[in-house]
Amino acid sequence: MALDPTTFETLTPSRFITFTFPHPSNDPNSLLQVAVLDSPIQPTESPRVAAMFVPEHRNSDWTFSTESGHLQLLLSSPGISRLILVGNQPINAHSSPSIYRRSINNDFNSLEVSLKPLFLALSPKSLFKHGIPEIPILRYEDNVICGVVLEQCVGSFAGEMLVEDVEIESKVSEFRRRLRFKRMPNLIQTEIRVVPEVGFGSDCMGIGEVESRPDIQVLVHPYLVPMVASLSLVGRCIEERIQGGFKPKALCVGVGGGALLTFLRAQLGFEVVGIEADKEVLRVARQYFGLLGNESIQVIVGDAIDVIEKFAYHSNGVHDGENGSYLYDGSDVNNKFDAIMVDLDSSDAKNGTSAPPLEFVRKQVLLAAKSILCDFGILAINVIPPNRSFYEKLINEFREVFHELYEIDVGNGENFVVVATMSPTMSSISDCENSFLTRLRMAISGAYMDSIRKI
Repeated sequence: MALDPTTFETLTPSRFITFTFPHPSNDPNSLLQVAVLDSPIQPTESPRVAAMFVPEHRNSDWTFSTESGHLQLLLSSPGISRLILVGNQPINAHSSPSIYRRSINNDFNSLEVSLKPLFLALSPKSLFKHGIPEIPILRYEDNVICGVVLEQCVGSFAGEMLVEDVEIESKVSEFRRRLRFKRMPNLIQTEIRVVPEVGFGSDCMGIGEVESRPDIQVLVHPYLVPMVASLSLVGRCIEERIQGGFKPKALCVGVGGGALLTFLRAQLGFEVVGIEADKEVLRVARQYFGLLGNESIQVIVGDAIDVIEKFAYHSNGVHDGENGSYLYDGSDVNNKFDAIMVDLDSSDAKNGTSAPPLEFVRKQVLLAAKSILCDFGILAINVIPPNRSFYEKLINEFREVFHELYEIDVGNGENFVVVATMSPTMSSISDCENSFLTRLRMAISGAYMDSIRKI
């Protein structure tokens, strides 16, 4: 069905249209895939239109091939009212995943001039108020050199997801494994470092060339190290528990690939309980990200808020007998937690990436979380504020429930870690006698421990 040229004369919030267009090369077998998305936010001033070319060989990537990915690209470009995305049409969208390698030469440089009439035709009439406008070309840049999809699957809660191995730009070759959800494809849910299996040297490793395994000794996801660094606020109290013969305990709300749970267990000796809403995500974490099910790492499958509230009311859990995971009508987890670490993002991509979900910041939920913390416990939460008012509201809600608040700026222009304490941190153990703090500093190279700011 032919497009009506007048369709694009006005802006319609959240309207998404895709179509094919002949390639300027006049090759009858070559088509361009064009997608046009209007911002969900109405412009208060003159509208702004921009175009972006899909990087070569990444036209099937969810970041560029889905409406949710397109929306996140638009929302990450401040002030843009309409974003036009142009890429080569996939030859076979259902073919088996192949290895993506970044193109050295950009074929689209030569297309900018020839496609200018198309970009103007896709612009609203109001853009021509002062003459023929210039349509800026936005560049998509990331640190991925090459990558391959290992598996795509569907979870009951998370929906479609994929696991991929990528090589990233670094002083030396570095390889990562990532978990991404289709509902928010630009957001990396989990990222870990992978290394060659025993018997292969790092110099011979390439994406898709040798088997690799998770490296559980390091955290590479930007905000996880600051979350772990928050333990330094109660390091003396944790050391007292260890000297008393007890293992420190952590509750991780939101498991994903399980990188945080595995690190806390392997590097800091914690007993860890995780809460994950989707059993398929849990399977992926065990198969690809090194998450083990044992007496030191237990995972409950269920809604995070429901589980926390049932913890608070001392309900009994029901073990499902499979790989250390639990299907619950409460929990049989005894004692309270030294730390609760919350890593939940909003499942609604319409307003861009944000964390945590607003429903988690309700006073009733925070009081339930507080009730299952030790007297000296902390709650550390990953925060991606979509705006200043969101952040201020979150801080105010936490202030009403907890004793003190601290902030760690992750430094990526996006994430903050907010840390709430139950009480002032007091202990008879000095830092120089504290083997836990020494172990913590070694595990994360001291990163962020000295940049925790009281708010």
